[in-house]
Amino acid sequence: MNQYSEQKRFLFAVDCIIFGYDGQELKLLVIKRSFEPFKGQWSLVGGFIGENESSEDAAVRVLKDLTGLDGLYMEQLYGFSEPDRDTVERTISIAYFALIDIQKYKQQINEDYHPAWFSINQFPELIFDHTKIVELAKEKLRYKAALHPLLFELLPDKFTMPQLQSLYEAVYNTELDKGNFNRKLLSTKLLLKLKEKDKLNSKKGAFYYRVDIDRYSEGFKTFLNFVPSQNANK
Repeated sequence: MNQYSEQKRFLFAVDCIIFGYDGQELKLLVIKRSFEPFKGQWSLVGGFIGENESSEDAAVRVLKDLTGLDGLYMEQLYGFSEPDRDTVERTISIAYFALIDIQKYKQQINEDYHPAWFSINQFPELIFDHTKIVELAKEKLRYKAALHPLLFELLPDKFTMPQLQSLYEAVYNTELDKGNFNRKLLSTKLLLKLKEKDKLNSKKGAFYYRVDIDRYSEGFKTFLNFVPSQNANK
């Protein structure tokens, strides 16, 4: 270890950007910070990486401990290492974004940290560089969603085409043509049409669909370039 003896030691942390869909709007989960500095202010869900943990293990633990959420779709976003990003001590953070169906996990949210859902386009000021982290996560989500069907992770077990279109419009903050949307999505063969209809939100009733798990697990090749490239960068 002699060759490392003069090197500075840094803190490593994880920050988790949790996107959720409530059936109408795409939202961001934030919590009230429980310690100084900035105690009581809005923050991403986060924490320090333990001595015997990987960053992914730490992210899973932090999500479980601070929100009660487990078994989520999660993906590494980026590393944030600006020297002055934390006002207390040099801290490098590895960010992850997670996707959930808000209704499915509603009863699992840990109230100890005062969690709150905000629109991804209208959320409060966050501590440190957390707003920058969220904006980067939004960009990556839009890019990935144009290539892969990962947004299905935000949906309930059964859903209608209008609900699915509403989700994509929320993610890209734009309107999509109904006919083109339905045609392109059905051509992927990733959806199975059910016999039952949603008759509460439509006079005629919209058929329910569910994801074909086998095809979904095989890969995402049929989904490439589903959303026009000009929308993916908005």
